Formats: sequence, structure tokens, C-alpha cells
Amino acid sequence: MKQAHVFISGNVQGVGYRQFVKHTARKLDLTGWVRNTEDGGVEAVLQGEESMIEVMIEQCKKGPFMAEVAHCGFEWEEGESLAEFKIL
Repeated sequence: MKQAHVFISGNVQGVGYRQFVKHTARKLDLTGWVRNTEDGGVEAVLQGEESMIEVMIEQCKKGPFMAEVAHCGFEWEEGESLAEFKIL
């Protein structure tokens, strides 16, 4: 199992971005979480198969219909196994 910590900026709050991430992550059989950040961005932790995390990161770069993603960065990291995908 791999884990990526993802940081997204742009017009990503108030446009269904977190729900989009949750729905897509579950379809890709990923666990983790997603939340808004105080600076107007979104942060997510994704766990699962590396190839599926890479697919998810590409989806994060696009976002839902109303989102305007300015930047999507990530770093691989170690973490405790999470049982499901949640919106925090």
C-alpha cells in the first residue's frame, strides 16, 4: 500500500470538490480523507495501489465541473492504514 498527501489550490471550495474526490477515490478503491484548508485550498490523503493513486491525482488536477484548479502537488509518505475514505 502506498500513500500520497495531495494539496490542491485554485477555485476548489464551494464547488463540490471534496465530494468529487470522495466519490472518485471510492470508485478507485482508495482510502483516506479530504478536507478544505484555511487558505482556500483542499488537502487530501490517498491510500491504496500506486497506479490508482496516480489516476486519482490526475483527476484532482481536473476537479469537478465548476472547479478551477490552479495547482495540484503531492508527496509520497508513510502513514497508518485507513479503513475508508472520509470528508473531514
